[in-house]
Amino acid sequence: MELETDVCIVGAGPGGAMLAVLLAEKGIPVILVERHASVFKEFRGEHLNEDGERILHKHGVLDEVQRQGMLLMKRIEYMEHGHLVRTVVPEEGHAHVGIHVPQKHLLQALFSRLEQNPNATLLTGVAVNRLLQNDRGVIQGVGGKRGEEEIFIRSRIVVGADGRYSTVRKLAGIETDVISHGYDLLWARIPAPEGWEPVIRMALAGGAQLAMFTQQGGFIQIGWSIPEGAFPAMTKQPIDPLLDTLVRAYPDIEHSARANLRSWRDFVLLKVHSSRAESWVKDGLVIMGDAAHTMSPTGAFGLNCALNDADTLARVLLHALEAGDTSAERLTAFERSNRVSTEALQKRQLEMERSFAGQFSK
Repeated sequence: MELETDVCIVGAGPGGAMLAVLLAEKGIPVILVERHASVFKEFRGEHLNEDGERILHKHGVLDEVQRQGMLLMKRIEYMEHGHLVRTVVPEEGHAHVGIHVPQKHLLQALFSRLEQNPNATLLTGVAVNRLLQNDRGVIQGVGGKRGEEEIFIRSRIVVGADGRYSTVRKLAGIETDVISHGYDLLWARIPAPEGWEPVIRMALAGGAQLAMFTQQGGFIQIGWSIPEGAFPAMTKQPIDPLLDTLVRAYPDIEHSARANLRSWRDFVLLKVHSSRAESWVKDGLVIMGDAAHTMSPTGAFGLNCALNDADTLARVLLHALEAGDTSAERLTAFERSNRVSTEALQKRQLEMERSFAGQFSK
């Protein structure tokens, strides 16, 4: 199969899907490529801050997400030995301290817009394995496979929105500096006890961060920091001591935790790191979101940064296509706009991790 378009976006997560919507609705032909057979794959970072909320509202997405279901967080609670020691409430004039947005609901809102637009094409189950270039090295599309079928997509611009392990970034030969944070993260999800309020809770468990995020639909997501590389050894031990530590930190979830966390298979491991690509652009190519600047889970900035990238990049690509100039020099306007603020957030994440224990000081 051979296809042609103006913009080929690789990666149909929230950032890539948002970019596709913004371009298609401005009349730009877009092909959005996703390697998974379903676009509704599992995500962990599902919290919006004010930046993400502003962008969704700006582009008319937030109302549809709200219709499908989202949850406003009332406060952040810091717990020590099962007791509340500090509370953070919304600032004056604000209604919440964060919003839980199920990624399925966000993606449904975005893909419903794409389905209605004749400028947009979605291809799922396509594994990109090459970049198409002319004899001057300008990137002019991608090649890949869907099952045994070869697919070639020729485009004026390729966008890599394919995550922290970006294939597009690797194929383009863009180096990235990886920053270790010294910990990995265990995720788990359990039903919320009856009457549970929409809050974020933080605790210290053996000196490590143990967070709970209320989720829309009656669930609690648990995020537990463990020493980097420790998980294989942990799985050789009984899970009961881990649950005992969890229950000591949050006594009111004991019944749900013990009923639903019965083995290590009930946890998902996230290998934590952040990264900074040496450049976000080449002639005919841009990378965005985690492909350009992987965020750690701290502060839940990842989703919001991806949406901000889409918002900025859409404007840059529109101007580049109108001018007939897709050179790296032209596309670097996106990097100039977003790189400094994004790397400042990465620095803030490291500072938040170092100072976490101090949040419990009276």
